[in-house]
Amino acid sequence: MTKHLGAHEHPGREARASEHVTTPRRPQLLGPQTDRLRYLDEATRRIARGIDLDETLHELCRAAVPAFADTAFVHLSDPLPVGDEGPGAPAMLRLHSTDRAPPRDPAGHGPGLPPETSADVRPADVVRPAADGRLAELLQSGQPVSGDASGVAPALTELLGPVSLPGAARPGPRLIIAPLHGRRHVMGSVVLIRRPDRPAFTEDDLLVASQLATHTALGVDKAALYLRETSVAAALQRTMLPPALPQPTGVRLASRYLPASRASQVGGDWYDAIPLPGNRIALVIGDVMGHSMTSAAIMGQLRTIVQTLAGLDLPPDEVLHHLDEQAERLGSEHMATCLYAMYDPVLHRLLVANAGHPPPVLLHTDGREEVLPIPPGAPIGVGSSVFESTEMHAPSGATLLLYTDGLVESRDSDVLSGVERLCAHLRATTAGSEPPSLEVLCDQALGTLGTRDRDDDIALLAARFEGILPEAVAYWYMAPRPQTAGQARRLTRRTLRHWGLDAMVEPAELLVSEVVANAVRFASRPITLRLLRTDVLRCEVGDDSPQVPRMRHARLSDEGGRGLFLVDQLAERWGATRVSTGKVVWFEQALPGPE
Repeated sequence: MTKHLGAHEHPGREARASEHVTTPRRPQLLGPQTDRLRYLDEATRRIARGIDLDETLHELCRAAVPAFADTAFVHLSDPLPVGDEGPGAPAMLRLHSTDRAPPRDPAGHGPGLPPETSADVRPADVVRPAADGRLAELLQSGQPVSGDASGVAPALTELLGPVSLPGAARPGPRLIIAPLHGRRHVMGSVVLIRRPDRPAFTEDDLLVASQLATHTALGVDKAALYLRETSVAAALQRTMLPPALPQPTGVRLASRYLPASRASQVGGDWYDAIPLPGNRIALVIGDVMGHSMTSAAIMGQLRTIVQTLAGLDLPPDEVLHHLDEQAERLGSEHMATCLYAMYDPVLHRLLVANAGHPPPVLLHTDGREEVLPIPPGAPIGVGSSVFESTEMHAPSGATLLLYTDGLVESRDSDVLSGVERLCAHLRATTAGSEPPSLEVLCDQALGTLGTRDRDDDIALLAARFEGILPEAVAYWYMAPRPQTAGQARRLTRRTLRHWGLDAMVEPAELLVSEVVANAVRFASRPITLRLLRTDVLRCEVGDDSPQVPRMRHARLSDEGGRGLFLVDQLAERWGATRVSTGKVVWFEQALPGPE
């Protein structure tokens, strides 16, 4: 009888007991168990390192073959289940991974050894377990079984039978089927096979297979969740960004967006280009701090708020002020940077306000780059911030580059160093006689990143100013009185004949008269009339009344109410926009083609 001594017992008693009792050697009893635990510890650690699906299954095969088995087949549910639904038998299993140990030297085999039957076993590429079949029952049980267990033959037939070589011997006790059970779903199965020259699997080996399958199933489950999160993040990011940039007259636009190296870490970078009345355009770029679905959702809300504020035709500092107020309602823990620029192609002016965003870069036609000195301001969400609009000349041919901090900041470089590096790169890019196209310029700006992994996503918006020539614009102020409509007709007739658009005089006079007459009804201050000749003829009439006209169908007895109906019928496009000083009603007509 073996007596185990506690640490509190006297050493002398241990010596006397050893004279009469023979204690078994511990390594002989615990050696196999210790080796098995060490193997499991290393194998499960290796499997747990996998992030995506392929890596997880690759680590399983590396851990299982050849240390535990000579062949491994992995079938996965197709499609992989994801969600909170209860577990159910998969409708279809598809072969995903196969690993075999290299063949052994026949000279090393002793006489009488059977052939390596594991090489003859071929898994089915696609398996559709019968709902009431043995394979479905085995997958639901979640417990690994040996190939010679009672009732396993039908399951083996479904997994291996249809494509096994004729006459191949069944591995029997040298085969284990282990279901892959995730947190809520059956993810698939793994088949482990040993060659005949190795010992058959034991009950302890079934426990080892169970642990391998459990950790693999959890890894597959994690990979499926990761894939879903990645696809949701990518879809969310796509819907948050503009599907296409507008093509306004007087400016050309290009953009780029690069997600972070880890696609599931969706960020809050965004850009936008919003047409404004008077052929102006708002250029916006912003970045919500953080990387999560919440950051992307906050970004979407801020972008919507900016679009609404831009529709009110507010100056940039007012847009950022109201954006800051609305951001506080979303929660004080959400902060963002934003830069809002307004370009007027008629006046060739740029008005910019900044809320903690990296400064924009202006590339001049002579190749010189300029970091615009815009007061940075505090980020959006800080509260009670004061923003300042800066007005400057926007020369024709110059290019404005807006970007987020992911382009110029990294673990090894701060924003200022990154901006200097970007300017140096752009200086080398634009050194030629002809400036590069906007698409090439955007690609070359991103070329400063190199091949390093990106911790942050990047948004980039480039605008090349072309402007509208002064001789293509006519502008008047007129008093709001009944004679103003006739005055507008005369001015329109004279201007169109000067532009050589005699064929457009009659319909344009009629449209201008109706829009000006409608403005006279509501205006209390002088109204404005502006004609622009670009690729279309555009007329804009502004007044100080915020009441936007609505088209309605006049009755036969009505004396008025048909003006906007005529505008709708004769103009190519028309609309009305509220601005900070009232409203602007506009229409466009196509220019006549060459005779």
